[in-house]
Amino acid sequence: MEKKWWKESVVYQIYPRSFIDSNGDGIGDIKGITSKLDYLKELGIDVIWLSPVYKSPNDDNGYDISDYQNIMDEFGTMEDMDELLEEMHARGMKLMMDLVVNHSSDEHEWFVESRKSKDSPYRDYYIWRPGKDDKEPNNWTSFFSGSAWQYDEATDEYFLHLFSKKQPDLNWENPTLRKEIYDMMTWWLDKGVDGFRMDVINLISKADGLPSAPGGKKYDWGGEFFMNGPRVHEYLQEMNREVLSKYDMITVGECPGASTEDAAKYANQEDTELNMIFTFEHMDLDSGPGGKWDVKPWKLADLKEVMTKWQKDLEGKGWNSLYLNNHDQPRMVSRLGNDKEYRVESAKMLATFLHMMQGTPYIYQGEELGMTNVRFESIEEYNDIEIQNMYREKVIEGNEDHNKVMEAIYVKGRDNARTPIQWNDSENAGFTTGTPWLKVNPNYKEINAKKALEDKDSIFFYYQQLIKLRKEYDIIVYGTYDLILEEDEKIYAYTRTFGEEKLLVMCNFTKEEAEFELPEGIHFESIQLLINNYHVQSSVDISSITLKPYESRVYLLK
Repeated sequence: MEKKWWKESVVYQIYPRSFIDSNGDGIGDIKGITSKLDYLKELGIDVIWLSPVYKSPNDDNGYDISDYQNIMDEFGTMEDMDELLEEMHARGMKLMMDLVVNHSSDEHEWFVESRKSKDSPYRDYYIWRPGKDDKEPNNWTSFFSGSAWQYDEATDEYFLHLFSKKQPDLNWENPTLRKEIYDMMTWWLDKGVDGFRMDVINLISKADGLPSAPGGKKYDWGGEFFMNGPRVHEYLQEMNREVLSKYDMITVGECPGASTEDAAKYANQEDTELNMIFTFEHMDLDSGPGGKWDVKPWKLADLKEVMTKWQKDLEGKGWNSLYLNNHDQPRMVSRLGNDKEYRVESAKMLATFLHMMQGTPYIYQGEELGMTNVRFESIEEYNDIEIQNMYREKVIEGNEDHNKVMEAIYVKGRDNARTPIQWNDSENAGFTTGTPWLKVNPNYKEINAKKALEDKDSIFFYYQQLIKLRKEYDIIVYGTYDLILEEDEKIYAYTRTFGEEKLLVMCNFTKEEAEFELPEGIHFESIQLLINNYHVQSSVDISSITLKPYESRVYLLK
């Protein structure tokens, strides 16, 4: 397997609005990030993925971009951005920007021109269609609920928006538009940016004729017509030829609905498209038939099946990205661990489980502190457009039970990940001297960075240790993965193999003790305990071990 720096790196995602505020306006900013680079350096981070900081009216927290070569006023200036880049590079860290090119903001000059007339040279930068029988051109629903089409009186046509109506989809069929995007990407790379995380990049090709979802419903999910569409690989190969192949950079594509077969094409060994993709299959294990908000209990057997499928199906064909949290997902310790009596142990166990797999690990801000989900009292305290649209549709218009819908928000809402970072136990957790844009989780007095840095046994230092091990042992990066104890209902255990070495990883996913029995056929002459989240004897017979609640251990066998 070819060695690459991006396979050996650990990425840290910053959601700038919630990271740290340097000027007291209640909103995190670029100068704030620069002030915390030493903290991230101490953790051991190689790459920072920065969620969008471009100019934006902020309908979807910056994922609606009105100027790709400018900075949002709330976040600072292009000079601040240049300083951040310089300071990161001085510390040996790289910057991965968020690239949002499936859609723009409706306030982008391209769209402003596009909607003026059917003859505008920019008309074809977006997807415009006449209505059908006084209705939308098709019955697709948007990711944020409601129709994916918006009627525009000026030209008596509809434009497509798979997300908010302030996020019109770009028309990738137009070669002039594609060139504009490639020029913009090149501009950032020449500025010194080290890579791109590409937002919903597998949605850029829509099916010919934009057919309605079958079944005759007024609005229905049309994913089969815009996810992994007919020309998506052609576009990404062109992007690779025109831009990506010319730089030594890191790329990851967010690809909802992509299978392992799709992933092997997007993230292929020949490097003709992207380095890796984000998959969502493991993030949907607690979604019932009604989708994300229809919360059901997740099962360890399902987690094993999904994670193992991605590890084995991409073996020798592509590269995995590894994550359990991001800005769109609830906090992992509340979702997959135990955020009450075993918060520290389960956060460390989940980190071990993830970082010992094959792939590039992504840490989401606050994860290294064991930050938890939040339960705000009222719906008014939530900011996220997805939460607000869903609540309006289900409760205000649909008469569903308020309490039931709030419970789903507590479990799955995106604002769980977006509460400000808890830096210390002062007011607003040290995030801002002003009024935070989103309320701070009330548990900040117990859970904060200051406390973590004063405690050698904290989750922070455990992450630091995991990252150090990755730099020290090639097996953690390049070893092949195999699931063991497949039927065990409490323990997720697997091995990694690289040459003569084997890693043995065991994780108890429950709050009860669990008995680990070493399967036959694992032979070794020497054994070394690499990392564990409880104090244990380093020399121990591993043929049979009683694991404590949420205990994890990693042994190196030779």
